[in-house]
Amino acid sequence: MTHPILIVGAGIAGLWTALKAAPHPVVLLTGSTLGDGSSTGWAQGGVAAALGPDDSAALHARDTVMAGAGLVDETAAMVLASAGASEVRALYDIGAGFERKKTGGWSLSREAAHSVARVARMKGDQAGAGILAALITAVREADHIEIRDGWRAEALLPDQARGCAGVLARDPEGRLHPIEASHTVLATGSIGGLYAVTTTPWTSQGQAMVMAAQLGAVIRDPEFVQFHPTAIDIGRDPAPLATEALRGEGAVLIDRNGHRFMPDVHELAELAPRDVVARAVHAQNLSGAGAYLDAREAVGAAFPDHFPAVFAACMSGGVDPRTDPIPVAPAAHYHMGGVETDLDGFTGVPGLWAVGECASTGVHGANRLASNSLLEGLVFGHRAADAIRRAPSRTVKTGEAKTPPALPHSALQTLRANISAHAGVIRDAEGLSALSTLIHALEAEHGAAPALVAARFLTQGALAREESRGGHSRTDFPHTAPRGGHTRLKLADLYPAQAKLRQAGAA
Repeated sequence: MTHPILIVGAGIAGLWTALKAAPHPVVLLTGSTLGDGSSTGWAQGGVAAALGPDDSAALHARDTVMAGAGLVDETAAMVLASAGASEVRALYDIGAGFERKKTGGWSLSREAAHSVARVARMKGDQAGAGILAALITAVREADHIEIRDGWRAEALLPDQARGCAGVLARDPEGRLHPIEASHTVLATGSIGGLYAVTTTPWTSQGQAMVMAAQLGAVIRDPEFVQFHPTAIDIGRDPAPLATEALRGEGAVLIDRNGHRFMPDVHELAELAPRDVVARAVHAQNLSGAGAYLDAREAVGAAFPDHFPAVFAACMSGGVDPRTDPIPVAPAAHYHMGGVETDLDGFTGVPGLWAVGECASTGVHGANRLASNSLLEGLVFGHRAADAIRRAPSRTVKTGEAKTPPALPHSALQTLRANISAHAGVIRDAEGLSALSTLIHALEAEHGAAPALVAARFLTQGALAREESRGGHSRTDFPHTAPRGGHTRLKLADLYPAQAKLRQAGAA
């Protein structure tokens, strides 16, 4: 290659892609200090894979399709499930300390909507931190990877011939630098930071969607956001998480009077799909009855050892989960939509790829199966690296890129509050229209900042989907359409008046 492979983002997807791209030179932009600002490090449950004797790739793929509410690409689900076990083993081999049994088998947890226990874990809720530590060690030791710590991508560099030629990046001192690349991989995470209550870094605001769309990529299903039903409700931003593994261990959801409410909602009770549990918890809190995760019997005195992250978060908020139920509320947790890609992470824009949460590969549909996210980063990061190594060499000729306008903190907080209120667990046309009006007003004042453009994708997708499906629930359209369809948006779809003006000028 005439230029290096450039990877933007240093979570599980970006780091795994970088490792698997060897021996080609890789430049890795971390955004913040390597190991900080990544959702991977905060993941608690683990990695789903068919590792147990009672499991199979076919069963894992079936559960993935069932959870996705009619929008999962079955081929993509089978690709994910078939490669899962080998990717987990490869991660274990580089030092990720997944728990093993004395007999040599894997210690596996069961989470919501899984038919069997299949989540490889680390000390209850330490999987993300352990995986990230192992990956960072491997990346630092890899001779083919140049780490640019704290460098943040501001915009993609257009290729004058068509496609992507790299990025315009800001170094830790605030200076701008064009970085040319034969292939650019976006691995920047979610849109969770657009919400006032989120379990992801607040800096994750859909930047990949916006940058890719500016070069012509399609954004698929941006309205589908998964809300984790059991964020610990102690007023923190981001909200700490009470891992779903607690419910897998037998913890139950109760109201303030101790009544267990999930058996009246779904036959799987606390292990129902996440969207079902999130809406039930939301309804409980709205009603004033409250929602609490009761793990006193299921975990009790073993909390500090078995679930140390949850225990520490609870204690910091004045809740002792050994003796008290944990107050919980839904929080934005995962974005099923994103930059549309094929099964190798290619966006359709020459030289541009997307992996991990910012990509829409087809495996999550309308509702992600628990613990499939880290697995997706591994499987599709590996596939993208393989595809890039096979791709013909590209000679790039860089065009001009402009830095986007910044959104002041006060305006961002206003946006986050309104997105949580109108594009959260429950939605309707009135609220979404009010949100659209607010976004338009903020753009008129501050310009098309990336957070506002990402919010436009989310809002327009939610307004257009006149049904309730998976993570998208509308009170004015409560039923699910007989046949599911995907939302596919380009940047011009967000600004139709401007697009018509450009077309008229060209004519």
